[in-house]
Amino acid sequence: MKKTENAMSNLAYIKNLFAKDETFTFREFCCKNDPTIEFCIVFIEGMTDKTFIHDQIIKPVTEAELNDASDINQLLNVLSKEIISAANVHQNEKLEGIIQNLLSGSSALFVKEFNKAIIINTADWEKRSISEPESEKTVTGPREGFVEDINTNIMLLRRKLKTSKLKLRFREIGTETKTRVCICFIDNIADKKIIEEVNKRIKKIEIDGILDSEYLQELIKDTPLTPFKTTGFTERPDVVVGKLLEGRVAIICDGTPVAITIPFTFVEYFNVNEDYYSNFYYATLNRVIRWIGFFLASSVPAIYVALITFHQEMLPTQLLLSISASRQNVPFPTLVEAILMLFVFELLRETSVRIPTVIGQTISIVGALVIGQAAVEAKLVSAPMIIVAAITGITSFVTPKMQGELILTRLVFLFAASFVGLYGYLFGVIGMFIHLASLRSFGIPYMLNIGTLRPADAKDVMLRVPWQKMRSRPKLVAQHNKNRITNDKETGDKVE
Repeated sequence: MKKTENAMSNLAYIKNLFAKDETFTFREFCCKNDPTIEFCIVFIEGMTDKTFIHDQIIKPVTEAELNDASDINQLLNVLSKEIISAANVHQNEKLEGIIQNLLSGSSALFVKEFNKAIIINTADWEKRSISEPESEKTVTGPREGFVEDINTNIMLLRRKLKTSKLKLRFREIGTETKTRVCICFIDNIADKKIIEEVNKRIKKIEIDGILDSEYLQELIKDTPLTPFKTTGFTERPDVVVGKLLEGRVAIICDGTPVAITIPFTFVEYFNVNEDYYSNFYYATLNRVIRWIGFFLASSVPAIYVALITFHQEMLPTQLLLSISASRQNVPFPTLVEAILMLFVFELLRETSVRIPTVIGQTISIVGALVIGQAAVEAKLVSAPMIIVAAITGITSFVTPKMQGELILTRLVFLFAASFVGLYGYLFGVIGMFIHLASLRSFGIPYMLNIGTLRPADAKDVMLRVPWQKMRSRPKLVAQHNKNRITNDKETGDKVE
């Protein structure tokens, strides 16, 4: 077989580059029928299937009849097309591409003294099994959740969307991590302008590594300094599929079980996947409870401080006397008292999250009871403030995806109310609504369908109407294919 010209071979360079890396394996062998043809297969232990490498690569190549191969190209073609039994096989002679494939779990088969290599997909590493996400548990509906492997996550989407219109666009982000990112959308539903904008923002990302989808959320969001999210996130495949069917775009990042959905509007904070798996009366009631919970979690401390400090005349006499009696000998003003108790509650919440589940629940319950009772008896805080902090903390869990936003909003309202009472609180509310109304999520108004006068736009906001009534997809999101139900149930006519 005729040899080609070669300087320092790719194989020699890789051996030198990873000389001190014991996970890199260089297995040399030759063909039985022609010992002059020497091979070397390179792979990383722990990322590859060693049994597959032996049975489907080394053994067939060793026993193959290769005497008829006249040059290196013909030899490589025979090996890749006739000898090696693998689903994904291709040839590569670029050093950077070979190294990148090796680091992704593939194996590289070299014919000694030649630069070109056969790349075989032999990736196989330990993966977490598919289970229900801890943060998005549901009573009814699927129990599947995303995992850290991007191929598994795409499989979960394809199982639910058996259509050729589901499009996947892959990108690599991070100069060092080379993290695979997949942009998913349904071709005949998603708005082309939103897809182009997503691609444009992802292409502009210049960073050394992406370790989680939160990196992407911060890098592509419309208003980086706002505390409110302008991109959605979920660990559930059924939620992503539901968003795709509404005309949204999803981004799946390798190495994280959290998918991003775009665009994201304010009302999505209060919508959960279980709303669509239960009776619409019950789902509507739960949504109303979430809206009320948001109001209580953000406003109760501010309203309490405003009433106690500035507007005592608005309270019933008996209630005012009771609060005044409980505040006797308390050394701190109402504002400091509120900040202290809210800080303690957030401290307990963060502690319960960072330690093992069983211990965390115990600390949360015991800590709240013991600290609350001791603080009241020691006259550090009043009993009504304990109730206010408890209501605030409990209602904040009604919208778990708004924890950070609620903390900041609560503090802004609290400080505004401590200066000018209810007027300050109302100014804070007005300022928040002005800020929310100014936000955009990839060109879509953030407060979409809030305060609308059109019944068709309010069918899936505060209320969850029956599926028969939700014939159209969200306005402005799905521009080209607005009809969700294509046939009229009563007449049988096709909806145009």
